Amino acid sequence: MSHDRPTPPTVSRRRLLTGAAAVAATGALAGAFTAPSAASAAAVDGFGLRIVGRNENGGRLQYYRFATDAIEWDPAVNVLLPDGYHTSGKRYPVLYLLHGGKQDFRTFHLQDNIINLTAGREVIVVMPDASTGWYSNAVSSNTGPRNWEYFHIEQLLRWVDANFRTFAEYNGRAVAGFSMGGFGALKYAAKYYGHFCSVSSHSGPASLRRDFGLVVHWANATSAALDLGGGTVYGAPLWDEARVSMDNPVQRIESYRNKRIFLVAGTSPDPINWFDSVNENQVLAGQREFRSLLARAGIPHEGREVPGGHYFRHEQFVDDLNGMMGRLRRAG
Repeated sequence: MSHDRPTPPTVSRRRLLTGAAAVAATGALAGAFTAPSAASAAAVDGFGLRIVGRNENGGRLQYYRFATDAIEWDPAVNVLLPDGYHTSGKRYPVLYLLHGGKQDFRTFHLQDNIINLTAGREVIVVMPDASTGWYSNAVSSNTGPRNWEYFHIEQLLRWVDANFRTFAEYNGRAVAGFSMGGFGALKYAAKYYGHFCSVSSHSGPASLRRDFGLVVHWANATSAALDLGGGTVYGAPLWDEARVSMDNPVQRIESYRNKRIFLVAGTSPDPINWFDSVNENQVLAGQREFRSLLARAGIPHEGREVPGGHYFRHEQFVDDLNGMMGRLRRAG
């Protein structure tokens, strides 16, 4: 069982979003909030994070933007609280919900109606920025520090436990994600074994090296274009082989023992849509490989294959959430 810790980030001088600029950066999200109340504005700086934008209120959805030396720009997070959080006095389990490539911290709110999907559930849902950084500390970056793994695991997770009424323990946390975020969930659950008791991958790749390392090449290419200014997650033209092995779910099978595992992939991507077809066919093949290795090791898991291509399936997420709630420590 691994208890790896991410490498501390490179410190840089950074331009910070402050005041009105930070609030404006929320874009379409701003309309989801009422005016913040003094009683609810309790979150404070810590763990290398300085709050430079926030929108708190008496409702469920809270927004924060941070200055951190781990990331050159100021990443944000949505924290979705359960109904009654402000008055219950209870502690709650936490779901870390990770977005896909070319998405951001708002995706599950704006595209997937996460507020309704989690209505009535006694769980805090944390949805952080990750750009298209593959939930990794980049091998190289031409756009300043991009230490997403460090930001999420060493900074944000600890900040959430310090600022909200959570269970800061193994049975108190789940991690799930879509596409790139599904890979991130599988990676984090294995590398940081003691942090998460449940892991879910919705159309997320589970095998980095298959088909001559297609997913590694994809991670390098997309991160280079969209996050790193030509830098790479894993190194090019030669990979950092040790890093790939540490991040590769199919090479970390024993690190999934005694966890709840949920996997879903589509079986019929759009044959005319090259992106959809290549993505989901590779996801499906990798998840089948991963499930086969889990089965051979005698590790229980739930694997689903359903019609369609590369998209986040709401009905599958609701089923997944039911399973998570059965595994997580109950609020109280």
